[in-house]
Amino acid sequence: MKQQYYLLAAAFITLGGCQLMSVNQVAVIEPKAPTSQIDALYDEAQRQKQEDELDNVQNSRRYSPVIHNLQLANYVEQMALELVDTMNSDQDINIAVASFVDFDSNLRTTNQLGNQIAETFIHQLQKFGYGVVDFKTTNSVSVTQKGDLSFSRDVKALTNKRVASHVLSGTMIYRSSGVEVNARVTDIDSKQVVASTRKLVPSYVLYSEELALFDVR
Repeated sequence: MKQQYYLLAAAFITLGGCQLMSVNQVAVIEPKAPTSQIDALYDEAQRQKQEDELDNVQNSRRYSPVIHNLQLANYVEQMALELVDTMNSDQDINIAVASFVDFDSNLRTTNQLGNQIAETFIHQLQKFGYGVVDFKTTNSVSVTQKGDLSFSRDVKALTNKRVASHVLSGTMIYRSSGVEVNARVTDIDSKQVVASTRKLVPSYVLYSEELALFDVR
């Protein structure tokens, strides 16, 4: 009887040993991800994170509200306020407003935006009580079949007299988020800058007014 018991116990021990060996063998051959693969997955996650952060920054720069009441005139008015706050209001000056030009190598390229900024400055400065000279006005009205004209860009048709003591001019720099407008009032004789200002006009404001940014020939 004891001999049978010992034999049965030995059988159980042998069977248990086989099971333990089988478990150990499974644990040994269980596949593990290589270090290079883990590093590759980590690098991919970091790259995706950087791309998402870059997209968020670019989207914030391209912010364009669906509905807004902002106009180019609002930004020009703010710039005009900064100019008149700097200039001496007691000084009797006449300001000629030139077209705003691209900030390029020749500073002689303008467009619809540059002319519109100049036209708006004429209104704003005159509204603030400063003398504004329109040097594009001819000495007479030209009556034609297309209309009665008083403006000209022909130098021969314009007066050759000194009509302004100062000139307001400026440059435009095109950014991804809009157009940076720099303006200054300069004494024609001394070339001294008596006032200056700068504003960034957002792209969505320009797009809403459908201002064409092309060269005027």
